[in-house]
Amino acid sequence: MSSEANEHPVSHDHHKQQQLAAMDGPAAVPRPIQIVTATYGEDGKGKFDLDLPALEQLLLNDRIRDHRVAVVSVAGAFRKGKSFLLNYFLRYLACISDTDGGGLAGSCGTEDWLGSSSQPLRGFSWRGGSERDTTGILLWSEPFLVTLAGGEKVAVLLMDTQGAFDSQSTVRDCATVFALSTMLSSVQIYNLSTNIQEDDLQHLQLFTEYGKLAQESLESAGAPFQHLLFLVRDWSYPYEHGFGEEGGRALLEKRLLINDKQHHELQQLRRHIRQCFDDISCFLLPHPGLDVATDPTFDGRLSAIHPQFVAQLRLLVPRLLAPANLVVKRINGADVTCQELLHYFKAYMPIYQGDDLPQPKTMLMATAEANNLAAVAASRTVYTGLMEEVCGGERPYVAPDKLLDEHRRCVDDSLVWFRKLRKMGGPEFSAQYEEQLSLDCDEAFEMYRAHNQSKNVYVGMRTLSVLFSALLLCYFLAGFLDFIGLDPLANLCTWMVWVLIVALITWCYVRHSGNYLDLGHHIDAFANLLWDKIGCPLYVTVTQKAAEQAVGFNMAGRQRQRSSSSSSAVPAVGRPKRD
Repeated sequence: MSSEANEHPVSHDHHKQQQLAAMDGPAAVPRPIQIVTATYGEDGKGKFDLDLPALEQLLLNDRIRDHRVAVVSVAGAFRKGKSFLLNYFLRYLACISDTDGGGLAGSCGTEDWLGSSSQPLRGFSWRGGSERDTTGILLWSEPFLVTLAGGEKVAVLLMDTQGAFDSQSTVRDCATVFALSTMLSSVQIYNLSTNIQEDDLQHLQLFTEYGKLAQESLESAGAPFQHLLFLVRDWSYPYEHGFGEEGGRALLEKRLLINDKQHHELQQLRRHIRQCFDDISCFLLPHPGLDVATDPTFDGRLSAIHPQFVAQLRLLVPRLLAPANLVVKRINGADVTCQELLHYFKAYMPIYQGDDLPQPKTMLMATAEANNLAAVAASRTVYTGLMEEVCGGERPYVAPDKLLDEHRRCVDDSLVWFRKLRKMGGPEFSAQYEEQLSLDCDEAFEMYRAHNQSKNVYVGMRTLSVLFSALLLCYFLAGFLDFIGLDPLANLCTWMVWVLIVALITWCYVRHSGNYLDLGHHIDAFANLLWDKIGCPLYVTVTQKAAEQAVGFNMAGRQRQRSSSSSSAVPAVGRPKRD
């Protein structure tokens, strides 16, 4: 079915002129106002902002601010006739409420609220064609006050939303608009074309899960959302399920049926949808007629619409908006007034503007991500296996430099394995997971390095040797200080001897029993501190002095050797021998 058939074409310039004229006219002229604006940066990312002054002017109006509110929203794919449908809602509400709606009402009879067959359709901006028309979220500027059977007046708001899955919106943008409108509405109309398909249910699951995450951050209780209506447009199988509510109920039961033969994933999807809403229904609408779909001058007159569509429209709209059928907005089990609804707008918007919620993904991206993560896990296993052969288990101690070289070799081998595996998403998408694999290998290497270091006998006995050396040093120093009469210092050294003995015995117990490991770590840290601050510098100094002395003795010996060689080479002086 063509997109024109779903959005019912009309001159876009004509409607834009109408909208601009309304905005330039008196403030009392009802019109759609944009309360959530969508802007797209150079990087293509969408940003949604709340027009708080416009929303406050609407909801804090003295006429409605303290009245309970019912919010009817229409959401779904772009170019499927959402705005077109809302304008018939406007006509009905203008007839049954105390609001004129800016001349939108028809003849206002019980059967003739649709108005004259020659009356053009006005209200929310709509047009034909293949490009999107609505962006962000809009509300009708004049709420309708509908009187219930008990005499109470309820404010009714109509919400129009940006269509999903156009060429400019990301999955996050679509999820944000759908989830936000579902959270704020009492009735969400899920506008579908021709049928309820499995991908429609999958998108609904994604969008509602996004809304549930936002509500969890606000600690909401009960079912996340209220009433969901599957509105199937251009239904072409009335011989299977008749038009209207009864046929829709039968179709919905079939689509949401759970049986043991279904895959667990399909069962979970259907349970999720049923658990998200207090009430779910369905309505099947016929095609409005070929003339509507192909005539670029169509302006919404009933005379150009197929009578079958008009007949079902007469049933659908009162089914949603009649006083006896209105669904008042409830949050956490409490009815919401217009003034309170403003607070929920202000609470929900920052959640979707920030980065607290996860980034929703298309099915392809989610599958590619899972595929690449599996490849990372398999390649990491290759790295682990190679490193186990080098230094794992009972393998002997490996020099640090050689261990680092082996680590680099194993990382290269694991990266080669990763690149050989078949992955979705392409090389650019896989590059981030290749980098993640390198980081995972580096993290695993730190564990292998520590395990290898534990095999170094000297390192394992460092604490013992340092404590024992310090104990001997303090013992002999205490004796020397006592010998020369420095008793206070001798007593201090003796006290240190006993402290070191206790530390040494405790360390041996910890290493033998495995108990009090934290205490053992503190003793190791103390021994390392002694070694780093005293032992190692002293060792280096002594070694350098010894090396210097050895070099000095060596040079002196060579000098003496050269001197003796020179003296032995001088010839003896005497008389010449006679013949």
